[in-house]
Amino acid sequence: MSVSAPSFDQLRVLLAVVEEGSFSGAARRLNRAQSAITYAVQRLEEQLGVALFDRAGYRPILTEAGQTLLPRARLIADEMQALCNHAEGVNAGIEPELRLVVDAMFPMCALVEALRDFSGRFPSAPPRIFVETLGSATELVLNETCAIGLLLGFNSDFESLQRQKLMEIAMIPVAAPDHPLGLMGRAVGKEELRQHVQLVLSDRSGLSGSRDYGVFSPKTWRLADLGAKHAMLKAGLGWGSLPAHLVEEDLAAGHLRRIEILAEDGAVETVTLPLCSAYRRDRPPGPAGRWLLNHLAGLTEIRKIAG
Repeated sequence: MSVSAPSFDQLRVLLAVVEEGSFSGAARRLNRAQSAITYAVQRLEEQLGVALFDRAGYRPILTEAGQTLLPRARLIADEMQALCNHAEGVNAGIEPELRLVVDAMFPMCALVEALRDFSGRFPSAPPRIFVETLGSATELVLNETCAIGLLLGFNSDFESLQRQKLMEIAMIPVAAPDHPLGLMGRAVGKEELRQHVQLVLSDRSGLSGSRDYGVFSPKTWRLADLGAKHAMLKAGLGWGSLPAHLVEEDLAAGHLRRIEILAEDGAVETVTLPLCSAYRRDRPPGPAGRWLLNHLAGLTEIRKIAG
């Protein structure tokens, strides 16, 4: 006996009956007459040569054959829907892939929330995400490796880039509890900081590699990875500054201690870093990228996280 391949519509009807638990429920979901649903299932059973549902009771129940075939039917239906979505995206000019570079300072929880919404709206535009630091992140936008960057403001001030400020993140000076600076229990002057090794995030790029930000000590260890700096600070190998969102739990648990640095006027110094979105003016993002940029710009919660 030859088996005729089912149509996408027939598979959609099958899945609707299974998920709704009845022919009437499937009819309401698909906005069709119940007789049309019944007929579609009957035709599918005839084409496959097996009974998919036991109709003896009040509600249709999958037969053993139906249970066996259901996972494959769901997989095929999902792939066919993905094909349709992809074709619609191509027709609408949606990017086949969205390349995004994120500075390691960016609060990842905010990006995750945005990407969760993004994936539902643009299933045919999977993101490819790079994480870099300082000028290395900006380079990936300038050289067109990435269409969009979430960058530090002072590393992205180029005429060729269109930028929009998103937030400012607080930078917290910290040391391990058993580090000399962590044991002081008082505000510290900059002369005292110069006596201790400072862990400094370095820039691997040529854009700002020769410039230092917030470096007080002549004794520095240079690291190009924010995670490595975090781990070494907790190990007591030096002191340094980290984004507030990254050290919040460590401060609460006592794994790190905040260092209060005295400014010249005697007040405790506070440092914030601006973060922005950016893309090349001559290579603006497509519909998916524009949606992500607008979504991030509208997230007021980002500013609360960053502060």
